[in-house]
Amino acid sequence: MDYLVLPTDLKSGTVTVPGDKSISHRALLLGALAEGQTEVEGFLAGGDCLATLAALRALGVSIDQVDDTTVRIKGVGLNGLRKPAGALDLGNSGTGMRLLAGVLCGQQFDSSLTGDQSLSSRPMQRIIEPLSLMGASIDSDDGKPPLLIQGGNALAGIHYKLPVASAQVKSAILLAGLYARGETAVIEPAVTRDHTERMLKSMGASVSGDSGHIRLQATERLNATHIRVPADLSSAAFIILAALIAKDANVLVTNVGVNPTRSGVIQILREMGGDISVENPQLIGDEPVADIRIRSSILHGIAVDPSLVSLAIDEFPVLFVAAANAVGSTRFSGIGELRVKESDRISAMTTGLRQMGIQIDETEDGAEVHYGEPSGATVDSRGDHRVAMSFAVAATIADSEVRVRDVDAVDTSFPGFAEVMASLGVSLNTEQHP
Repeated sequence: MDYLVLPTDLKSGTVTVPGDKSISHRALLLGALAEGQTEVEGFLAGGDCLATLAALRALGVSIDQVDDTTVRIKGVGLNGLRKPAGALDLGNSGTGMRLLAGVLCGQQFDSSLTGDQSLSSRPMQRIIEPLSLMGASIDSDDGKPPLLIQGGNALAGIHYKLPVASAQVKSAILLAGLYARGETAVIEPAVTRDHTERMLKSMGASVSGDSGHIRLQATERLNATHIRVPADLSSAAFIILAALIAKDANVLVTNVGVNPTRSGVIQILREMGGDISVENPQLIGDEPVADIRIRSSILHGIAVDPSLVSLAIDEFPVLFVAAANAVGSTRFSGIGELRVKESDRISAMTTGLRQMGIQIDETEDGAEVHYGEPSGATVDSRGDHRVAMSFAVAATIADSEVRVRDVDAVDTSFPGFAEVMASLGVSLNTEQHP
């Protein structure tokens, strides 16, 4: 499926976006391992989270989808998972595979994790190494899926310094640490999203530490709880930028998670001149939530501080579009991690924006993006949901129609994206490949 997007004067309005994908994954996993029933409101019923849900059901967990955004999980406890009948297919979900691997290392049965073609090309050695140091036995295809995890191994806590900042790797280690003797500690080179630590604490686990140094004690049980998932800031970022680059828009996005370990995109866009305000802040469960108001602004180029990369890692595709609309030049560095996401996002954004007439100087771990007026074109999302939505936002200010190819994956993180954009006046239609 493709998007066909016409240049649009974005309207003012109030919208919301679907639930946070990262928190939804963790709610499923930890709810399954808790004792009692965990109800999750605001759940993101996108492809990635549904793959994790299906894997947990295959492991013997009863999960009731009450409606599109509510699930009830009957937790089986830390040692109540059952051997699945076959391989667990995580689809395109790197989060699901890495986090579930941490859990499965502590089980008494063997298991196998597989995924689609994209996931099968993504690096898993970064979890295999620390989990093996804890005593796990994991076979892979030269560090890539499928992962064959041997059960029955006694795990021991480790103190592990992450070579690359990654919330997924950190979380895999902490989840394995639930089953390990002694203390498990993770030292981060840069702060990453802390949803796992917050949720573990809310369920009774002993988690402590300063920012960037997290410690977990072996845990006998997790307690079921009620979880309200806020709207996903990563999804809101597309609406935020569409409003910023519009001619005269005032848009409010409600109930958005503004966890400080995730809010780098807001800081970067503000530094570029974006008029973004946070309203009605509150704490829902253990997560900070607020409404975000955006007013159209003139952006200017900056050199993005590499220390902000880990706080905005998923938002860099849309930040490429911001850079293309920022007077002057914008330099990104230290973003090499984008090359091993659902696609090589540096290459995907560089190629597509060049096709739209934007000048970009690409480097191995970054790019310098020069201001330009985007033109109509046909661009390839490479099957990457964030790349697809970023090009759709860029198309709103192009000089003619933009066709964004292969957008089916958008539903993995932002089901209803086209409808939300249309509610703000954007002419965005879907069409099968010609």
